Amino acid sequence: QVQVVESGGGLVQPGGSLRLSCAASGSPFSLDAMGWYRQAPGKERELVASITRVGGTNYANSVKGRFTISRDNAKNTLYLQMNSLKPEDTAVYYCNAWYLNTPYWGQGTQVTVSS
Repeated sequence: QVQVVESGGGLVQPGGSLRLSCAASGSPFSLDAMGWYRQAPGKERELVASITRVGGTNYANSVKGRFTISRDNAKNTLYLQMNSLKPEDTAVYYCNAWYLNTPYWGQGTQVTVSS
């Protein structure tokens, strides 16, 4: 059973930065695609960024140029560097990891951008 745990959320002022981490455990081999999703109050969960096992990336238009997704396959860890944060980035951020055609989700970490 794969377990996924996010960390690094918090309160930050507009224009600030945060780095989210996602540690996955329980898989004997490297995970497949991984990604970050977010869900704001009253809105549906949306894809923020994704990355393949070999490093191919995809970003939502709203975060392009501000967020960077990366991963360390040796550590089964996923990262999201978030710069130039805006109030509209406020949401619960979820880590997603695919392994043997099964998706696994973390419990989420709150990111609040406010002055």
